Amino acid sequence: MSMLTLAKANKVIRTAFAKAEELGLKPLGVCVYDAGGALKAFQLQDGASIGRFAIAGGKVRGALATGTGSRWLNAQAEGRPHFLAGLASVVEGGVVPVPGAVLARDKRGNIVAAVGISGDTSDNDEACAIAGIEACGWQADTGA
Repeated sequence: MSMLTLAKANKVIRTAFAKAEELGLKPLGVCVYDAGGALKAFQLQDGASIGRFAIAGGKVRGALATGTGSRWLNAQAEGRPHFLAGLASVVEGGVVPVPGAVLARDKRGNIVAAVGISGDTSDNDEACAIAGIEACGWQADTGA
């Protein structure tokens, strides 16, 4: 079974930052949580705006609570606002139901980590999370 180590969490962050630079994105905040919801690593690029940790964490909490990437939560927000309201009321710290949190799954489909990114558009945040996850040899679950 694959495991989230500090070295892998930092690799996710380095790769996400490299992808952001390649795409010319705004400064990001990247957080990497283990499958149980414990924060393993967080870094904020120079010049990132306030609130990036809170937003990225809210994306991850929603993804881990539902077992799918936050793109799925974004879709639910339109058709099932009552579901999102209920979820937000029971998940400590709240949820942010927009793309940008991606689950990392091992070859067996088990959740190994969750990566939350905030700083640019939600789609760009998600692309950087996918790059970091795939650099570690995991499968990215965006919730699409």
